[in-house]
Amino acid sequence: MNSKSLKVRTLIILAVTLAGIYFVFGPRRTPTGADFTWAGIKANLEQNINLGLDLKGGSHLVMRVKTDEYLKTLTENNAQAALTAAQDAKLPVTGSNVVAEGGTYQITLNLGPDAQGAAVAEEVKKKVDLFNWSEDVSANAVSWSLPSTVQTNLKNQAVEQALKIIESRINAFGVKEPTLQRHGAEASAQILLQMPGVEDPERVKNLIGAESNLMLMKIVSPPNPSPVQTYPTREAALQSLGGALPPNRRVLPYAERDARPNADGTQPPPSWVVVEYPAVVDGSELRDAQAVSRTGSEGDYQISFSFKPAGAQKFGEWTGRNIGNYMAVVLNDEVKSAAYIRSQIFDQGEISGQFTKATAEDLALTLRSGALPAKIEYLEERTVGPSLGADSISAGVRASLGGLAFIILFMLFYYRASGINAVVALTLNMLLTGAAVVMFGATLTLPGIAGFILGIGMAVDANVLVFERIREELRAGVAVSKAIWNGFDRAFITIVDSNLTTIISSLILYLYGSGPIRGFAVTLILALLINLFTAVFVSRTIYGWLLSRNPEPKSLSI
Repeated sequence: MNSKSLKVRTLIILAVTLAGIYFVFGPRRTPTGADFTWAGIKANLEQNINLGLDLKGGSHLVMRVKTDEYLKTLTENNAQAALTAAQDAKLPVTGSNVVAEGGTYQITLNLGPDAQGAAVAEEVKKKVDLFNWSEDVSANAVSWSLPSTVQTNLKNQAVEQALKIIESRINAFGVKEPTLQRHGAEASAQILLQMPGVEDPERVKNLIGAESNLMLMKIVSPPNPSPVQTYPTREAALQSLGGALPPNRRVLPYAERDARPNADGTQPPPSWVVVEYPAVVDGSELRDAQAVSRTGSEGDYQISFSFKPAGAQKFGEWTGRNIGNYMAVVLNDEVKSAAYIRSQIFDQGEISGQFTKATAEDLALTLRSGALPAKIEYLEERTVGPSLGADSISAGVRASLGGLAFIILFMLFYYRASGINAVVALTLNMLLTGAAVVMFGATLTLPGIAGFILGIGMAVDANVLVFERIREELRAGVAVSKAIWNGFDRAFITIVDSNLTTIISSLILYLYGSGPIRGFAVTLILALLINLFTAVFVSRTIYGWLLSRNPEPKSLSI
């Protein structure tokens, strides 16, 4: 190893070491400047490393998506849409029946005496997506049923969609480094959520489970700018429809925004309005939603929303045909606003109500992320306190330091002066592994600390392989300098092989394991990859410096 090569290798090691110190202990995330006191270094270390739930404390939730309710709602909605499509086409259909229980999901349209079942089915399928349903046409009915394989696929899609929506809500809420994944068997439809640092998960739970079913619907009201036609009770509204609710109507509560409170301070009961069904557009066609203050006061916020191009086009065509009518902004089956349509509107609207800043922002967030495909229920909830996490960190640090001390004593006792080489490489390995955890934004968990400790053992193992190879060369009578380089060259393949096989095993753990197992795999993989640098490149450079001072030593303390 010539002098120039040795200097280049030394500069690389120094640069990597300084970068590692900066990533682990440097004030990277604070604008206050460097603080080199022990308290400042400790604060930087705690800030730079993302700690998992078991180390930092936080909340652990296991929830289940009610996929059976999802299929039931899908069946009922398709049944209503199929009946409406047949009636709009003036087909002789007398009514519909729905079965949605016990794993059976079936829609039946009852036909009049002159109906042709095949023609009815074709007309309905032009407007309703029933192509994955099994179809049966008879003389007096057309029915569609959902096959079991399609049920399984739809349930999985509902869980995956719920995962994406919950993830977007959690990310926007600001929970740092959450763990969100499917839990248990696939058929269980369970989701695991871990939120480090969140000790009171109630607001997060409310945000996750919040409904965001937005619909814009036509209010059945006289076509003039007089007040909206309201009814004091639901029964009175039904009576205006002849006592029975037609398939294309809904009766919904409407709490007027400017209604004055009663003398005792309570809010007056809501009135009721009749709206047309189905909705003109719904929340699936939203592009954005934001909380906006009307006057700057705390209780006077509204939600401004806009539609995607397809929804805007549909909304524009509808408002153009309904100038002079009233439109209801319906959120979770409650009329929040009633707007008089004076002109054609395309892509924007607002939800008015007595919203505070927090409730408006939460509602806007749920609208942006979309409606959950089905309701969720919580199966398990537990909170890990920060004191328990601190105890885990303390135990992990003690275990790491204890293992490190034992290894250092063993290497110095067994390999004497050459053991110092191994200790330097080992210390640098620990530093760079911590730096890699910070740099990649990985979350350190208690199993992750176990992977860190195992990485220490693997790092020492590489040095042992090199030193034993050097000993073999010395016993064979090879000169010291040649024995050192032969030892590194012949141990290199074995080191790569042992590290590579462990890395492959760790990758499998990462791909198929749960959150804690993944933490173990990540830290172990990082430690092993860095070990190839420290145990070979760094140790070889140290020996290069020793041989540069004495090219032909008579002996080696090993």
